[in-house]
Amino acid sequence: MKASCSGCTKTFSRQADLTQHLLKSKNPVCIEVRNRLAESTRRPYRRDQPHPRFPSSAPGPSRLGPNNSLPDDPAVEDFAGDFFGQPEDYSEHDFPVLPPQENIEDVPPAGLHTDNNRGRVTESDSEESSDDEAEVTGCDIEVPVSRHDQPMHPSIGGPSHGAQADNLPLPPPSPPPDVPRDGISAADLDALRQAPQCVQPFGGRAGEQISDPTIKVSAYNAYGSKVTGSEDNPYAPFASQMDWEVAQWEKERGSGSTAFTDLLKIKGLVEALGLSYKNSRELNAIIDEKIPHRRPAFTHHNVTIGDERLDLFARDILECIRALYGDPEHARYLCFTPERHYADSDRTIRLYHDLHTGRWWWETQKAVEADTPGATIIPVILSSDKTQITLFRNKSAYPVYLTIGNLPKSIRRKPGRRGQILLAYLPTNRLEHYSNKASRRRSLANIFHACMGHLLKPLVKAGISGVPMMSGDGVWRRCHPILAVYVGDYPEQCLVTGAYTGDCPVCECPHDELETYPNAYDYRDPDAVLDALQQLGSPSFERACRDANIKPIQHPFWEPLPYLNIFRSITPDILHQLHQGVFKHLVSWLKTVCGAEEIDARVSRLPPNHGIRIFWKGISKLSRMSRFLLGIIVDMPLPGGRAVTNRLLRATRGLLDFLYLAQYPIHSDESLSALEDALSDFHAHRDVFITLNARDAFNIPKLHFLLHYVDFVKLFGTTDNYNTEATERLHIDFAKEAYRATNHKDEYPQMTKWLERREKMAHHANYVLWRLQQAQTGPSPLSAHHDQRWTAPDLAADLQIKMTRNPTRKAITLAEITSPFHYGATFFIPALARFVVQWTYPTLAPRQVEEKARYVHIPFATLPVYHRIKFWNEDIYGKETIDSIHVHPRKLSDNDDLLIPARFDTALVRIDHGLGEPEPGLSGQTHLTLFDTQVAQVRIVFSLPDAAVARLFPALPQNRLPPRHLAYIEWFTPFRDSPEPHSGLYSVKRLVREGGRVASIVPVAFIQRSVHLIPKWGGRVPVEWTSGNVLDECPAFYLNTFKDIHSYFNVK
Repeated sequence: MKASCSGCTKTFSRQADLTQHLLKSKNPVCIEVRNRLAESTRRPYRRDQPHPRFPSSAPGPSRLGPNNSLPDDPAVEDFAGDFFGQPEDYSEHDFPVLPPQENIEDVPPAGLHTDNNRGRVTESDSEESSDDEAEVTGCDIEVPVSRHDQPMHPSIGGPSHGAQADNLPLPPPSPPPDVPRDGISAADLDALRQAPQCVQPFGGRAGEQISDPTIKVSAYNAYGSKVTGSEDNPYAPFASQMDWEVAQWEKERGSGSTAFTDLLKIKGLVEALGLSYKNSRELNAIIDEKIPHRRPAFTHHNVTIGDERLDLFARDILECIRALYGDPEHARYLCFTPERHYADSDRTIRLYHDLHTGRWWWETQKAVEADTPGATIIPVILSSDKTQITLFRNKSAYPVYLTIGNLPKSIRRKPGRRGQILLAYLPTNRLEHYSNKASRRRSLANIFHACMGHLLKPLVKAGISGVPMMSGDGVWRRCHPILAVYVGDYPEQCLVTGAYTGDCPVCECPHDELETYPNAYDYRDPDAVLDALQQLGSPSFERACRDANIKPIQHPFWEPLPYLNIFRSITPDILHQLHQGVFKHLVSWLKTVCGAEEIDARVSRLPPNHGIRIFWKGISKLSRMSRFLLGIIVDMPLPGGRAVTNRLLRATRGLLDFLYLAQYPIHSDESLSALEDALSDFHAHRDVFITLNARDAFNIPKLHFLLHYVDFVKLFGTTDNYNTEATERLHIDFAKEAYRATNHKDEYPQMTKWLERREKMAHHANYVLWRLQQAQTGPSPLSAHHDQRWTAPDLAADLQIKMTRNPTRKAITLAEITSPFHYGATFFIPALARFVVQWTYPTLAPRQVEEKARYVHIPFATLPVYHRIKFWNEDIYGKETIDSIHVHPRKLSDNDDLLIPARFDTALVRIDHGLGEPEPGLSGQTHLTLFDTQVAQVRIVFSLPDAAVARLFPALPQNRLPPRHLAYIEWFTPFRDSPEPHSGLYSVKRLVREGGRVASIVPVAFIQRSVHLIPKWGGRVPVEWTSGNVLDECPAFYLNTFKDIHSYFNVK
């Protein structure tokens, strides 16, 4: 590719040679070309084309030549690589004459004219709560133009009121191509955001009802018939509403039985409240004897091994399944048959989410229907994990939990929906009197399988022949409970399957070949394993087990279970395999490669953001930091130069992409291909850790298991169906709190009784509510919470902006607002003036807006401000704050000591208008892409006083007045069409004009979500940078798309 110098007309064979010529030449004409070229690429371009909503009647003059190019500028061709590397191998520092590409797009938002002056602002971490009583924002300043019509959103601010930049046009940027992002095209990603276009039911007699399908009766009717006195008293067996509510408070929120008894001893209290019990013992007697069991009671069993007796506390597994299946609160959500979901009407793109959309249920249904038509399968999901219940004394519990796949995954995962049940406490004895460690381990494994075999024995017959079960709406079906999934960490997986520690528990890959990619080994053959185990008692038993690569277990619990392949029931585990497994290894490798001190220095200087904790002393002693891991190594200087750094980035990014893709709540065939591609990318570049002496090999079982993730998603749905995070959460309710309620002596009988009483009270509370509703609305509702509809979590769901009813500070002076030592909104007054003019006269051209803004009088001296913006979706997540933006200055004590550092978060702000006005109360996220938004730092959120609105907008009708909540923001540069190739991160810079920051006032409704920016370190971290000032000191940033799963799904 030839290039010529427009100064001396010398021709060069490569663009790189021309660049070097311009750098080194002392010829005056060449120097002039070099200076003109540099100036043209740095110039803050702007176009003044008519705005669709605010048409410009007098666009400013243009300097465009006849071919839409600046006159006299040399034609410069794109750099296409040279002998030393491709374009991606170079950075901006390699081309001092040519600034990075984003400088070409460093343009202010169009529509409102902008001139800025750089202000000094301090950024730091802070967290400030505010009133949850909220209001929603209103309309927006204007509907911004499309990215393909105008390059930016309206901009305001600057040291002068001139309009110099109006003469500097910019050709419209090309539309962002529909290219794969992490292997997923935009169209395929949209398929994950929408409801299935086609649902194929299993059909036939599957899920057939064996009772009259027209008669539906709430299961609360049968429960109420067992409560004495409930015909006339909805609170029975308690005497009154007060009697019931005091008992409910004691069992759900009370401080303990002794304290409650002491409370009731107060003279006259029992009589005044009309209570039917005088102490905790009498209350417990009422619960134990007069409230029926909805969930089965625990029974005590002795397990004998040698001379030692062990305790097993367990429930009947079929009754536990009946309790979950027949709960009236679950009746609306139960799924009875498998389905195939597709993203297209042609059924070419399969979708996987809940268990019933996976292939396991479909194939098992086919097998059961072939034997006994009309079956309703109940997929049984078990999980077990030993946990410490004391900080000292090393006392542990070994709970086993049960749930059913007929319930949606989000109900199963939320303890408050009571979709899980404690099945048993397994023995925790360590058999320390066994001197031989191998014998001890084998005995412990046999105890586990013997106990689990006892628990699951009823499933053998029920799984084959089926048992009649009634759902919470009174409908009977023939149900086949079949073990589908066993959830556990790696030691538990090896214990369940009998695999040797260090091997893969599901496939035949030997330990010394676990690093092989792609996997060349089949899944374990259950028939071959069972054949080996059948030789128990013969001299060849142990040899047969060794040949089958399995431990010599005596009768594993899964041996007689029907329709079960235990090696396909061991599922992925995000918590232990990725967060606490693979990423723990990855962090240790990066510490070796990059140095713990440099990593700590970078982490301690990250800017704060929602969900981003600032570790002031670094994280070299921590292992879970996936949220910002890529950003802190993005330009780490390493031996071997840029090529080694790029390989390190690709390997790290591959694992990060895998982690976040694996957590998607819905997958398609295309997204699963992207998951495989991410893992492939890691393996293609993993040798960089060997090159840098961080690792010798990769024979790690947890890393190897990532090869099986795609298969298991296709079998059982997405990983949130079977992640151990749910098990860890259940430990709090079913083990730790239960233990705290005991006297710590012979605790298990007390723990089980405490749990039974809690379950009785929880179910009876729903029954009481249902009875009261029956009196008000009649017999139609089948459940107590019939007015509450569950909605499946959706990462793409719109988030509602919630603002507190009252401002955080009611009167902030304009001097504080503009002061760099407070809010730092340096050009707030001219920005507001321009906002007023453009809102009042939307058809004015930018120059006319600028001229009229000179005469706007600001009729107030103080403003109410808000220090936090919350993002909710109450229909899906309740009142949980999914995202938030903090905007507040530092807070000092009376002695000028720093109490709370300043914090002004960065956010994505909408710039594309093609969707029209956002709905009231929404941030307008629907169908927005990354290129419809732009990064900005929020400096202040405020409201205009009513009196000021009347004076500033006297001619506007009520429906044309500006919204209540406005924000002053400072812009960053637009996104380029594609991220950087190795890190996959988009880079942005402060958007400046004439040395000042480009700023705007926009409605809060235009703010989409918070975003986290990671500095471009440029080598070793400057010592003067801190977490509080890095947003001001650092010249360039990366958009951190790994901040959380919501950002990864919607922003990346």
